[in-house]
Amino acid sequence: MGILRVGHVDLKVGDLDQALHHYVNIIGLSETSRDAHGRVYLKAWDEWDAYSLVLSPAGGPGLNHIAYKVEHDNDLNVLAEKIGSHGVEVSWNAEGYLHQCGRSIGFDLPSGHRMYLYAEKAFIGKAVGTLNPEPWPDGLLGAGVHWLDHVMLTCPVDENRGINTVVTTTDFLMQVLGFNLAEQVVTDDEGKNQFATWLFRGTKAHDLALGAGGGTGLHHIAFYLEDWNAVLRGADILGKHKVPMDVTPQRHAITRGQTTYFFDPSGNRNEMFAGMGYFAQPDMPTITWLAKDIWRGIFFHDGTPRPDFLENYT
Repeated sequence: MGILRVGHVDLKVGDLDQALHHYVNIIGLSETSRDAHGRVYLKAWDEWDAYSLVLSPAGGPGLNHIAYKVEHDNDLNVLAEKIGSHGVEVSWNAEGYLHQCGRSIGFDLPSGHRMYLYAEKAFIGKAVGTLNPEPWPDGLLGAGVHWLDHVMLTCPVDENRGINTVVTTTDFLMQVLGFNLAEQVVTDDEGKNQFATWLFRGTKAHDLALGAGGGTGLHHIAFYLEDWNAVLRGADILGKHKVPMDVTPQRHAITRGQTTYFFDPSGNRNEMFAGMGYFAQPDMPTITWLAKDIWRGIFFHDGTPRPDFLENYT
C-alpha cells in the first residue's frame, strides 16, 4: 500500500529538437507519444510504463513537477486525506489530466515543488519483453540507460530568517507520505538541522534527495546504468557529443553510487548513476554525515570542494 516509486518528471526545455537529440541519441531514451500542447514523452528500455520523462517546451530550464506512482487507486483517497489533514491543499484531477494516467492528486511540498500522485499509467512494457528476455535490446542508442532512478530537489533555506525547508519537506515526506530516511547531512551536533537528505520508498538508497539552496529548484535527475564500466562508457559518449560536463566519473560515498554529471542543452543537470549502494529497509539506521565532511561524501576519491555543484540549480 502507498507510494511505489518515482513515476516521471516534467522538465522545462528550450529548443525541443536539441532536447530530443540529447535524451534520445545520447542518453538512450525512446519517444513514446506527444500531446496537443507540444510536450514529448519518453521512456527507457527497462521501464514498462508509458513514460518517465516529459519534455515541456517552456523556455527552460527547470522542473514543472515530479510524479510518483502509488500501488492502488484507493491509496489516493487515503493519502489525500492525510495530506489535507496537515493543512496542505490537494487538487483532484480526472483521468487524462496527467498524460495517459488515471485520476491523480496534486499538491505542493513545503519546499514549493509541485508533486502528483497517480495509480494508473498506460502500459508499454520493457523493450526486451517478459518471455525469455535477452539481457538488453538490440539497437540501443547512446548510453542506453535503464530507467529514471532518482531526483534531487533544491529546497529554500534561509538561516537568518529561520527557514529550512529541507527539514520541513523531509518531515512531510516521512510522516505523511511514508518515505524512509537513508542518509542525511547535518550542520549541528544534535543532528537536527538537516542540510541535505536522501529518502527512499523501496529497497535502494534513494528515490528522492533534498538539498539546501536559495530557492525552489531542481538539482538533477538521474538515470540508472548497470555498473562502473557503463558509467565510463556513458562519459565517453558524452565526450564524443561534446556535452557540457559537470563531474567526470566519480564515486559517491553518500549512497555509494558511481556517477557522472552533465547538462542537457537547456541547462538541466543530468546524472548517470550505477550501483544500488546497499539494501535499504525501513528499520535501517540512518547514515549521518557532518557538513564539514560533505565533500568527501559527495566526491569520495579526492573530496575537493565544489561549492558551485551545490549552488548551481535550475
